[in-house]
Amino acid sequence: MTPPGPLLRIRVRLFAMQRELAGTRELQIEVATRATVDDAWAAVVAQVPALLPGRSTVRFAVNGRYVPADTALTDGDEVACIPPVSGGSGSPDGADAQDPAAPATRRILEIHAAPFAQDLITELSRRVATDEDGGVVAFVGRTRVSPGTPSPGQEAEAARHAGRRVQALEYEAFEPMALDVLAQIADEIEARWDVRGLAIVHRVGPVPLGDVSVLVVAAAPHRDAAFDAARYAIDETKARAPIWKAERFTDGHVWIGDAARDGPIG
Repeated sequence: MTPPGPLLRIRVRLFAMQRELAGTRELQIEVATRATVDDAWAAVVAQVPALLPGRSTVRFAVNGRYVPADTALTDGDEVACIPPVSGGSGSPDGADAQDPAAPATRRILEIHAAPFAQDLITELSRRVATDEDGGVVAFVGRTRVSPGTPSPGQEAEAARHAGRRVQALEYEAFEPMALDVLAQIADEIEARWDVRGLAIVHRVGPVPLGDVSVLVVAAAPHRDAAFDAARYAIDETKARAPIWKAERFTDGHVWIGDAARDGPIG
């Protein structure tokens, strides 16, 4: 018998409903040399068979970047299994993350565990707008009582809570990657609309009913660009950032969302 070749040691990160099914946030696996992300997924499912039905809506990231499932792995890689994110996929085609090489760019890209201050919109507007900006547009996302669309695999749990009021939201994020995705979105906004003043600030943890979970502020010389930039920022954040949302009820919770999109629509 031919002895096995050297093995790759891979760290696998699990989130949201995957974490609950596996009972852990990460797994250490070994796969053969020349193994791909799909091979790593197979090794994960061998340990946690309950994850198998979710494969069609899982996206993958290696070392913090979205990648195809046929991407080759190297020893020590971190594979993040990205379950459906909070805002859906659409059709495919930190802290302050300002680029020091572009001093005219004014960006605030943050994940907050604490509740937002009452005057945060005013503070963000002051920080991202200049005297050249004639339009400042803010989007405020709040917790509502009516439930959203359950993630694939959560339909039975959603049916159990049908007709009930949402009591609170619970957010979870893969923070380093989430901030990187927000920076990519900000780059795209600057390229499309020449909008350099942008804030995207998102909560994690419990968010009570009526509280704010996400804020977007866009500042531009003209209102059309500010409106377009703010809309693009929230839509792309919901579709691409590895941030997960569970709706909390009195006796359980339901994860909300659809498969993550790994890039802009077009």
